[in-house]
Amino acid sequence: MALSLFASWRVKSAYKKFSQVPASSGMTGAEIAHRILEISGISDVSVHSQPGTLIDHYDPSHRRLVLSEDNYHGTSVAALGVSAHECGHAIQHQQMYAPLQWRMAAVGITGIASQIVMWVPIVGGIFLGMRPGLMITIMAIGFGILMLFQLITLPVEFDATARAKRLIAQTGAVAPGAETDGMNKVLSAAAMTYVAAFISSLTYFLVYLLRMLEDRR
Repeated sequence: MALSLFASWRVKSAYKKFSQVPASSGMTGAEIAHRILEISGISDVSVHSQPGTLIDHYDPSHRRLVLSEDNYHGTSVAALGVSAHECGHAIQHQQMYAPLQWRMAAVGITGIASQIVMWVPIVGGIFLGMRPGLMITIMAIGFGILMLFQLITLPVEFDATARAKRLIAQTGAVAPGAETDGMNKVLSAAAMTYVAAFISSLTYFLVYLLRMLEDRR
């Protein structure tokens, strides 16, 4: 929990700081997104604005790149970095990047696993009278699925960040030096949130796995 809170604080702190640093190119997040998609030969992905903070994402099902209003209209190094990162996912989708394909395929079962670990302790223990050993086994399986999903997510996010840095350099939208350093700090902080999520899910999985093995002994 402490690691997750620290990672969340770090990305919000870095984003807040560098969203105040304008990129010398004057390009907005929407403009750099369209530019990157264009030079990558992607014409079937639309770019949209949505209210909220750090809700930016790429929707592969609808081929939509969704940016928060601040990043869509913003000209900061943070806005351009986040926009480029999401474009990285669109490029992964176009190139059928294997880890992204695996993550997309696992979304359904991961959603089920999330519901299982949330409700089994309450519904199974209180209302259904489920045996503790069975509950622990189900929880271990549920967290195992979540852990694998977070593991697959790591290369997807790190690769998108690496692509973002290369593409930003290619377009010249962020100047070398202080501007690029600031953008990189935002992207690196964001990547750490996924590392924290993996460690958290791994810890829960190991806790229930060990309890399950103890019960069987």
